[in-house]
Amino acid sequence: MQGEVPQAIIKKTYAEAKEAALWYDKVFGRGNFYMELQHHPGQNDQKFANGGMLQISKETGIPVVATGDIHYTKAEDAETQDILLCIQMNRKVQEKNRLSLMEFHLYMKSPEEMEEFFKDIPEAISNTQEIVAKCNYDIPLGETQLPYFEVPKGFDDKSYLRHLTQQGLEKKYGTAITQVHKERMEYELSIIEKMGFPSYFLIVQDFVNWAKNQGIVVGPGRGSAAGSFVSYLVGITNLDPIKYDLLFERFLNPERISMPDVDMDFADDRRDEVLEYVRKKYGNDHVAQIITFGTMAARAAIRDAGRALDYPYDYCDKTAKMIPMFSTIAAALEDVPEFNNFYNSDKDAKKLIDSAKNLEGVCRHASMHACGVVITKEPVTNYSPLQRITGKGDGLVTQYSSSTKSSYVEKIGLLKMDFLGLKNLTIIQNAINIIEKTQGVKINIDDIPLDDDPTYKLLQTAHTTGVFQLESSGMKRYLKQLKPNNIEDIIAMVALYRPGPMDWIPDFIDRKHGRKRIEYIHPKLEPILNKTYGVAVYQEQVMQMAQSLAGYSLGGADMLRKAMGKKIPELIQKEKIKFIDGAVANGVNKKDAEKIFAFIEPFAGYGFNRSHAACYALVGYQTAYLKARYPAEFNIERIAIEVEEAQDIGIAVLPPNVNESFGEFAVIKDENNKINIRFGLKAIKNVGHTVADEIVKERKKNGKYKSLADFLERVITKDLNKKSIEALAKVGALDDLGERNQIIENIEMILNFSKSIQKINSANQDTLFGAMEIKTPTIKLDISVVATKNQRLHWEKELLGLYVSDHPISEYKYFFEKMTTPISELDSSMVGKSVKIGGVITKVQRIMTKRKQNMAFVTIEDLRGRIELLVFPNALESTGAVWQEEKIILADGKLSDKDGSFKLIVDDAKILNEEEMNKFKRILVTQEKNNHAPKKIKAQKLTITIPPTADKSTIGKLSKLFDSCKLGDTKVFLYINDTKMQTAYSLELRNYFSRGN
Repeated sequence: MQGEVPQAIIKKTYAEAKEAALWYDKVFGRGNFYMELQHHPGQNDQKFANGGMLQISKETGIPVVATGDIHYTKAEDAETQDILLCIQMNRKVQEKNRLSLMEFHLYMKSPEEMEEFFKDIPEAISNTQEIVAKCNYDIPLGETQLPYFEVPKGFDDKSYLRHLTQQGLEKKYGTAITQVHKERMEYELSIIEKMGFPSYFLIVQDFVNWAKNQGIVVGPGRGSAAGSFVSYLVGITNLDPIKYDLLFERFLNPERISMPDVDMDFADDRRDEVLEYVRKKYGNDHVAQIITFGTMAARAAIRDAGRALDYPYDYCDKTAKMIPMFSTIAAALEDVPEFNNFYNSDKDAKKLIDSAKNLEGVCRHASMHACGVVITKEPVTNYSPLQRITGKGDGLVTQYSSSTKSSYVEKIGLLKMDFLGLKNLTIIQNAINIIEKTQGVKINIDDIPLDDDPTYKLLQTAHTTGVFQLESSGMKRYLKQLKPNNIEDIIAMVALYRPGPMDWIPDFIDRKHGRKRIEYIHPKLEPILNKTYGVAVYQEQVMQMAQSLAGYSLGGADMLRKAMGKKIPELIQKEKIKFIDGAVANGVNKKDAEKIFAFIEPFAGYGFNRSHAACYALVGYQTAYLKARYPAEFNIERIAIEVEEAQDIGIAVLPPNVNESFGEFAVIKDENNKINIRFGLKAIKNVGHTVADEIVKERKKNGKYKSLADFLERVITKDLNKKSIEALAKVGALDDLGERNQIIENIEMILNFSKSIQKINSANQDTLFGAMEIKTPTIKLDISVVATKNQRLHWEKELLGLYVSDHPISEYKYFFEKMTTPISELDSSMVGKSVKIGGVITKVQRIMTKRKQNMAFVTIEDLRGRIELLVFPNALESTGAVWQEEKIILADGKLSDKDGSFKLIVDDAKILNEEEMNKFKRILVTQEKNNHAPKKIKAQKLTITIPPTADKSTIGKLSKLFDSCKLGDTKVFLYINDTKMQTAYSLELRNYFSRGN
């Protein structure tokens, strides 16, 4: 009813309707324009419009056609669609005066129903088939549609790519060009030309080199593209594939022609500049990003449906939590008895769950793919419909999606590539800029030495927080054991540190350090595996083994790798026969050939792409180099997670201050020329860029702020409101001008003062003599209680994301040193054993297990470390009151290193309260009476085994004895009933356990 012709009829302007119909008929040509009739018996406007269009049809010969407006498939889905509409519009089903389509019956009607509806207008039905016959568009699939790249006069795409490649060869190697370089270059160019992809390489090198010339940090490459020597020579990648044994066939396989896939990493704050360059070069209408769809998962569907049905939040939340994570509603009804019983016993639950089940999997929203971009030869609309995404400005997206399962944009032959923004490249870029400003040193990150001793020392000591790919607690532990001293070790760790190959890390480390002998099933394996100490780590090694031992081409070897990776038994068996026959023909003993195939098979399934590992290892090394050589300039970009390490190397991290801070974090020098890092104003939650910029700009112009009144008079912006002033005060940014709590308690007075200043400024603008006309008021704050340390730290954590001025457990430092194992001192020798740790709770996440029991993941931190605690249902039930953020606790449990990082499986936990502290003080007093001066504890251990036959009083006697002992460097453990427990004691043994005591 919303078309121009029916709307004119409804408005009773028949002549205009007829005129419009004739105009459309003329524009599209006779027989190509139809007037649409629909069946909505409850809508008088529809009947009236249908009648008018039939009249026009009789008078003009313009045909009519019957159509059905379809919003859902089945009639019974009407209610679900109504709920979905409410979800989208944030309305309730029972609300009146809201949009509802229930009365329109917008389901897919059967042919029989449509014939019945339009039985008096048979031509309206027959015309539908007429239209079907005219719709014969065929979408060609598999035809590559590369955009046109303009080359200089005298070149075509092939000769120009050869020209650039030759230039790159001479630039990178000069007089050191070898026959190997020439042959590899020629081989790759011949394959690229044969496969028809020269222009692809020209397009990519163009925008990559443009970005580099603009000072945008570009990643060294990612994925298999780094195996291409041509890509290296023309500047697409930055890793020599010959030097690092990277295979071209892992990127382009001449035995299986498919579009190259080059994904590029750019500094994430300048990625859009590269995209804009591409748009300008090829035309806005030739470049589009790719659509992606968000769908409703089971739990979200329950909560959304419940909100639309106006059910209580707690009720919906309880229902949603009965569904296991990643489960569907149907599976949960089958697998979770509690959920099934709830569904069958509660009518509201049944309605809620049925509604959510119908919504589950429905597309909730369309958005822009994070990095996917298509560049087309003709305007994008020649290949794909487009859509504008709300809130994305002029950004258009293809309505064909791209995913690992079904990349429709690639199926229709479009050039799709990923422009990825990588935060670590921004960190590198910003650090380089800061180093140049503060130190006068200009660094080309692509030219740094790969044998830098300080860098490897940093890696060996695992000070790798903020180092790309190498900062997890598990990775740090392995780095300490591995002690990497070359780039190959880093490449291997990037590849090994993931499920599957992770089990080989201890073996890899032992072989590197000679604790385990390196052996090879066959001598031909040694040149392939020697860099990884005999451990198969990379997919490329699998390919090389197939080539060297069984005579595969590298293209065929890649097919073997894929067959093994897919774990299809028939394919594997077929390849096994081929491999063994090839190996035997190549002089390998059949028994050894079988062993080698068995050795290869598991690695092919989880081996990592060496090209990708090498590229990311290089970025990891680059960030480590900057951190080792320029710690202050590097740490400034990672300050929220680097405070402990910054302090460890003597760099003070200072809270924000309106008289010293800039918008971003800044390196500053104190009066003793010592480098410190000052928090940026923009890092404060609720302050915002406008306020931060205005504070800095005014300070630069007229000097430091002398008082709170001076600050309020000079910082003139409407965004300096209650929220922003409170935030500045809470984190200490106004400490030079007033006490934190006093400012917060007087906020209304401060706001009134600020408003009066604004009025004066406004009035001054209207006078001839400006500020001289009206006297500025002064401000005097009421006295209030000074903020406590805990208040200050709570505010800092809330608004900065970390504790800056102090730490909640600093006053308990001595206690934790004596009574617990510091988190940073946990090591692999403690795995599986009982330990006691302590700290402040920074995060609590509760989940429901598949058995419908609550458990919690809790993060605690002490002064130098952080660890996750796993609180399973039984432990949670007995310790439930403990798990609150900002509580300082003691936790006992077994140390686990599952997934490569330490976690504590909690047995017991308690809040560190006054009783615990008094107990600790009594021990100290006892020792002081015996002239036992406490001293710092080192991690030595004494384990006392209590036999099962021992009397209960034995523990009490030991405790009494320990209380009288001198504090020392030996921690005491008790071994009772096959369980090892750490006590609260650290003793100086000397003669206490000698004969006679």
